[in-house]
Amino acid sequence: MRSIFIPTLICLTFLTALHGVEEGATKPVTHSFLAADYGGNKVYIVNAEGNITWQYPAVCPQDIWLLKNGNILLSHLLGVKEVTREKSTVWEYTVEEPNEVHSCQPLKNGNYMVAVAGPCQIREIDHTGKIVKTVNLKTVTKDPHLQMRIARKLSNDNYLVGHFGDKAVREYDWNGKMIREIKTDGNVYAGYRLPNGNTLISLGDAHKIIEVDDTDKIVWQVNENDLEGNPLRFAAGMQRLENGNTVVANWGGHGHVGQQPQLFEVTPDKKVVWQVLDNKLGTISNMNILGRTDSD
Repeated sequence: MRSIFIPTLICLTFLTALHGVEEGATKPVTHSFLAADYGGNKVYIVNAEGNITWQYPAVCPQDIWLLKNGNILLSHLLGVKEVTREKSTVWEYTVEEPNEVHSCQPLKNGNYMVAVAGPCQIREIDHTGKIVKTVNLKTVTKDPHLQMRIARKLSNDNYLVGHFGDKAVREYDWNGKMIREIKTDGNVYAGYRLPNGNTLISLGDAHKIIEVDDTDKIVWQVNENDLEGNPLRFAAGMQRLENGNTVVANWGGHGHVGQQPQLFEVTPDKKVVWQVLDNKLGTISNMNILGRTDSD
């Protein structure tokens, strides 16, 4: 995704549209979440009532995490940083243009994973920015902007990488050997490993989400016009929740700003039970639903 212009957001009013209910029509679906507004150049926290409780400027953010200490870990176009709720920088790791960073992840050992496009590498760094491990990835795409989007280190220490331009999700072992390639018919934004071993994949401008099993067979998918009122535009960040539902960031760039809800939660039988629609939020490319995730 190239950077696009979004008018400055001068109003922090947030509208959460509730679409349906759960638990026998007794409790409205609500979520608090972190969000990365790629086009608006900021990240923010939204509570369950739909109010923005914190925001921070970041150039083209793609990945965002709430750390155990309450700080925020985020990626921006040229790096990764940890910031406090008081908006002071704890540490920052940067790269030089034309390289780009589109993904980051806190690791169990206290280090951090950074996906660096250009050299097309996974780098693990400590809190001082020292590189403690480098994994070279496979790509045929030369343009750094098109090499990859979201990457994740898995619980088995492998790496799962969405190779955007190559239209593939690739899994690499600890030493960087590619051990699996899932070829797709769209530009891959992200691949997430689910507890059952399946892989959930978002396919950007192919307007599609697929879930594949360990033989790469598609076992579930959402296509562009499957969900009434929620046409899939650029399928971006996702989360599989503990209840089996999937939350999707329906990025509005590439000509679709304001034409559909920015976030929605869909059941396995393709019913939308929650959505966020507010043009003032700009273009949400990724999110982190707080406290209800079930994907690696």
